[in-house]
Amino acid sequence: MFQKITKTDQSKTTILIRLMVGAVFLSEGIQKFLFADTLGAGRFAKIGLPNPEFLGSFVGSFEIVCGFLILIGLLTRLASIPLIIIMFVAIATTKSEVLAEKGFWEMMHGSRTDWAMLLGSIFLLIKGGGRWSIDSLTNIPK
Repeated sequence: MFQKITKTDQSKTTILIRLMVGAVFLSEGIQKFLFADTLGAGRFAKIGLPNPEFLGSFVGSFEIVCGFLILIGLLTRLASIPLIIIMFVAIATTKSEVLAEKGFWEMMHGSRTDWAMLLGSIFLLIKGGGRWSIDSLTNIPK
């Protein structure tokens, strides 16, 4: 079971996606704690999510832990799953209002980073951590 979770191809370029996705999520998670009023609980309260104090810390913690795991390439596939869920929720809760008020193109412009993080996380779920990951060390033929 562990080898299925850590299975990865040997692509050298996957590290580029890992660095992008991992660094952005790690940074955003840290900022949810550093700037809780605007990026954490305060942001969640503004968009009407229930129990924003808990959610801000909960989401921020997942972004930090999973972002770090993806950066080092450990349990990459597993770590990408919560991030995919976070991005679906983020797009649904923050961009639907923009779509209704300002239209499709304004929504697409405002969600470009969200889509990049979502698709990058899906890529990592499918491909794994790549050649230069801790996951690849567990998949060495014996």
